[in-house]
Amino acid sequence: MIKALKPYLKGYGKYALLCMLAMIVEAVLEMMLPFLMSKIIDVGVANSDLSYVLKIGGTMLGMALISLIAGAIGSRYSSVAGMGFGSQLRKALFDKIQTFSFSNIDHFSTASLVTRSTADVNNIQNMFMMLNRMAIRSPIMFITAMILATNINAELVMIFLVVVPILGIALFLIVKLAFPRFEAMLEKYDGLNASTQENLTAIRVVKAFVRSAYEKAKFKLSNDALMDASIKAEKIIIFNMPVMQLSTYTCVVLILWFGGELVMEGTMLTGELMSFITYINQILMSMMMLSMIFVNVLISSASLKRIVEVLEEDIDIKDGEASSAFPVQNGSIEFKDVSFSYKNDPNSLVLENINVKIKAGETIGIIGGTGSSKSTFVQLIPRLYDVTEGSVLIDGRNVKDIQVETLRNSVSMVLQKNVLFSGTILENLRWGDQEATKEQCIEACKVANAHDFIMGFPDGYDTYIEQGGTNVSGGQKQRLCIARALLKHPKILILDDSTSAVDTATDASIRKELRENLKGMTTIIIAQRISSVQDADRIFVFDEGKINDIGTHDELLGRNPIYQEVYRSQMKGVVSE
Repeated sequence: MIKALKPYLKGYGKYALLCMLAMIVEAVLEMMLPFLMSKIIDVGVANSDLSYVLKIGGTMLGMALISLIAGAIGSRYSSVAGMGFGSQLRKALFDKIQTFSFSNIDHFSTASLVTRSTADVNNIQNMFMMLNRMAIRSPIMFITAMILATNINAELVMIFLVVVPILGIALFLIVKLAFPRFEAMLEKYDGLNASTQENLTAIRVVKAFVRSAYEKAKFKLSNDALMDASIKAEKIIIFNMPVMQLSTYTCVVLILWFGGELVMEGTMLTGELMSFITYINQILMSMMMLSMIFVNVLISSASLKRIVEVLEEDIDIKDGEASSAFPVQNGSIEFKDVSFSYKNDPNSLVLENINVKIKAGETIGIIGGTGSSKSTFVQLIPRLYDVTEGSVLIDGRNVKDIQVETLRNSVSMVLQKNVLFSGTILENLRWGDQEATKEQCIEACKVANAHDFIMGFPDGYDTYIEQGGTNVSGGQKQRLCIARALLKHPKILILDDSTSAVDTATDASIRKELRENLKGMTTIIIAQRISSVQDADRIFVFDEGKINDIGTHDELLGRNPIYQEVYRSQMKGVVSE
């Protein structure tokens, strides 16, 4: 996993190296201070030599100042390296997610991807910064202090060496028991983010149905689950500090006891004992730092695992070695023995044995009940999903043999869920063609019956759209999305129930403009209203993942029971009105 993250340190490795060098300087100089202090006590004070005291004291002051500067430089470089690393890792995650197919996103869930791109990256970034500073400083402190303490009195060091294995075993048990608990805690973060995201996205629905109390209760469940998981994980981690402190104080008491006897016997000087105790404290302090690193690595390793899962996710829709960039020429479509399952399971098909041809420039209407897989059918054309069995052909070429970018630039799709982005109306329209002139945007909006309402805004085409298009109506949003799709000048246009939020008169006007302006373009219209598709060249009737019948409006009205039932139910509504 660490190897997988190495590329994201590119450009910041030099700062990490400079930090390590600064930490080495800081640690070595800091370790020399107790040794010099012992000389002041045992030589300067014992002999009443003021000049010696001042000389050594000045040396200590200079070393302390250099150590302080080295520490500050190390912290700065650590921050630069850590923030740069985190920024590149976050960008890599975002770039990877942009390559995901719908099924890849379904595998993780949106809320989980948000958590991994934010909280998990922050955990890794903080771990890196801590490691950069302490992973060098602590071992240097440990080794240097151990050498100097051994040089003072090798026998007393044995006390510390007895404690080290006990500390090691304790830390190992803490890490082993806490890791799965932190994994569970991060999963609870996903649940909390999912609850928050869903509530904020649908806040207008929540208020319309007066469901605030219900949402609060649902959030409380997610929040309490996260709190319980966090407490469960921390219950293990909190043993770390008491174990370290117990070991530290035990060592100090034993050293004072046995070292005091040596001073009384005259085999050890007072300054040496003081220095020895300082070195032992620093040794134990370095071990406490290492234990903090272990804890941080423990928490971050769960995040690291989740991030690597995203970075190493196998993209199931991608260009093959032989994929062609040759553009779609006419827009004919053929489904050959196509079956599809979201789980890629032949025993759980949502589309089954679809065989159909659509001529270039033909307008196809699609009617069917909810859950009949109408949207799934059209999503296979631009490879938003890949077929489980069979093949989809455009211009006689398997869509898998066309580069994904080329294919999707040739197919313009207005999805069932219309999405606008924060920015002006013009900026949203230019998602279809970023080089489009304002005049071209206006022309597309006229075809989509959107120009009039846009001009009704004070700022016209410069009107700012809030995130998600919350400041325009559902019908206005749909018409803007249609105009955006038209600006791509595609060979194939797919409208997935994209006029459901407009009235029948506006729907008829849009269809009239499309017929007059999109001649030669293959058009597929999914609709709930028969009036939206009755003028199509052919209509496909879907039922439970299969094409039940194909024909014109008049043909289906004369022979197809499903079509007849839909027509009668809609005409009753018209009559009753």
